[in-house]
Amino acid sequence: MPLMRIRTEIEDRPGRLAVLTAALAEQGANILDLSVQVGPDGVVDEFVVDLPAERSDALIPAVEAAGGVRSAAVPARPHELIDEPTRVLALAARLRAEPRALPQVLAELLRATEASWVVGPAASDRPADVLIVPVGHLRAVRLHRPALPFTVTEAARADALVRAVLPVSGAVPTSRRVLLKDGTEVVVRPIVTADAEAIRAMHDRCSRESRRLRYFSPKPAPPRRSLERFCEPAHGLTLVAEGPDGSVLALAHLIHVLDPGVAELGFLVEDAWQGRGLGRALAELLLEPARERGLVELRATVLSENARMRRLLTALGGRVRRTGEPGVLEIRLRLDGRPTGPAGEAVARSR
Repeated sequence: MPLMRIRTEIEDRPGRLAVLTAALAEQGANILDLSVQVGPDGVVDEFVVDLPAERSDALIPAVEAAGGVRSAAVPARPHELIDEPTRVLALAARLRAEPRALPQVLAELLRATEASWVVGPAASDRPADVLIVPVGHLRAVRLHRPALPFTVTEAARADALVRAVLPVSGAVPTSRRVLLKDGTEVVVRPIVTADAEAIRAMHDRCSRESRRLRYFSPKPAPPRRSLERFCEPAHGLTLVAEGPDGSVLALAHLIHVLDPGVAELGFLVEDAWQGRGLGRALAELLLEPARERGLVELRATVLSENARMRRLLTALGGRVRRTGEPGVLEIRLRLDGRPTGPAGEAVARSR
């Protein structure tokens, strides 16, 4: 039976994947491999299946009848079923031994049909089946793969492989000094358990409105167990900003979620320090470790009236989407440095 690689976008809600796999089973398809990726507009599922040759033409109609959109199927080969981490590690080892082979290695990583060096600024209006992977200043690799548009996850994988072989720029400092718009200098660093009392005091100084916009209710400081969880690397990364007197002025969270390659953002800035550039500084400081962790998208759930948060994240390239809850929006921020579609406050369709 022939092998086929199928890619389709489905609604990101419980039960949709089960409906899709049942539709494939009805066509006699045996699923040999499955990966879940982040696409420009949602979750992309990719399958490698073997199926009766006479069912090939019915494959895409069956997938779309089960709720898949922007679906495609191309022939696959048996060697593509190798364990993915093993394959990537082998490619990284090859690249360290032969750095000039970067275009060929990236092509193999993403199963592209064409790969070449490009020099100079890359065009931003390229088609979806072309991927530009930056490699240093004004240098990049151009990949082309017809039929299967590149996903956000694949772009992040390519960037991670390039970073793995580029010279190390040095360790990320545990704390940084940040100069605000008015010239005030604050220190931003990872949270520690000893910050618990200072964080409670900061919450007490915040207005009920600031706490409501952050937590959707004017709740007091998070309980001690939550603060302890913020200190756990497995939970994500939480930064605190300290003022000149050592008091905590703000919290910024990067929280891991179940969606592959995705984390949630959250911010709380004390009222007296809002509008001084502290929120933007915290957001920018979270982007670097987010990329280093292989994340491809950051999301923030905000009240629609939270104009300050919307302006902050859309200025960084975020897209605003409606949710199923009245008055609540979701902002998605791509981390691969590539176009995200219409920018600004345009609200996308509900998924």
